[in-house]
Amino acid sequence: MPQLADIPLSVLDLSPIVEGGTVADSFRNSVDLARHVETLGYRRFWLAEHHNIPGIASAATAVLIGHVAAATTTLRIGSGGIMLPNHSPLVIAEQFGTLETLYPGRIDLGLGRAPGSDQSTSRALRRDPSAADDFPDQVQELIGLLGSPLPGQRVKAIPGANTHVPVWLLGSSTFSASLAAHLGLPFAFAAHFAPRLLHQALAIYRDNFQPSAAWPQPHAMVGVPVIAAESDEQARFLSTSAQQQILNLIRHVPTPVPPPVATMDGRWSPAERAAVQDFLGAAIIGGPDTVQRELAAFVESTAADEIIIHSGFHRHQDRRRSYEIVAAAKRASSGGHRAPRETGH
Repeated sequence: MPQLADIPLSVLDLSPIVEGGTVADSFRNSVDLARHVETLGYRRFWLAEHHNIPGIASAATAVLIGHVAAATTTLRIGSGGIMLPNHSPLVIAEQFGTLETLYPGRIDLGLGRAPGSDQSTSRALRRDPSAADDFPDQVQELIGLLGSPLPGQRVKAIPGANTHVPVWLLGSSTFSASLAAHLGLPFAFAAHFAPRLLHQALAIYRDNFQPSAAWPQPHAMVGVPVIAAESDEQARFLSTSAQQQILNLIRHVPTPVPPPVATMDGRWSPAERAAVQDFLGAAIIGGPDTVQRELAAFVESTAADEIIIHSGFHRHQDRRRSYEIVAAAKRASSGGHRAPRETGH
């Protein structure tokens, strides 16, 4: 059974836009966070495609991946994910072939099939309503474009061909788990917002995995929300920013990330509270000891090969500190020492 000390930790960043902040601030903070977690030993830094959401600045995902990759040296930078039915596989192959050529050995291509937006925005993207039905064929076409061209192949990704960018499938249900197993691809489950089918999806993936040349064994990464702070009380207070943002999404009035509040009482109905809690069902919220204990238990219960952490905060320095505490929890689980208190950035 894997132990926390033994598995890689990664970061999922949405380049959050906070109340009172700007998109330019968000991009600067993403670069700063990537550099910070690189020094802490994190493996990957993934950015996600979302559209028309006031609190998320990572819509032009491939562009931002290149920006972050240029500012770092060892992190693998990738998409968590690109919503492939929004795009032509050829265009994505060209984009990520370009990134891989610029930053060799450091680019990941995680793929999802959801629109990453509402129906009106999907129409603005010119997304075919039935596009997700062809997702398996799109994935295989994209993998082919990133691989070695076949004799007589008329359409090639230039750049892209022969780059063999690692392709991951992302999902919050069992569909992508089954497809990743069938294609012999690594799989990332989005327990950071949809934890209900986590264990079922992982079981389907592992039980049905068909080895491939690149991946002879299944490889599962699990997304988990973590709000870590100096104490359990402080973490619960800071977590109200994420709770408010999710509540606004549920109400179909998305907003920038709000500052934390003393209490959520009176801000939501019982049904809304239940919906937010379901969204954050896998969340780990607490001080260093709580985070170490609960993250170790999460790794043991999922047998994850990697953990990718999403931390939603209003203040950038709190987000930096949260990732420090998580890195310290990993070290402490193998007999290391807790990270010192951060004094600035």
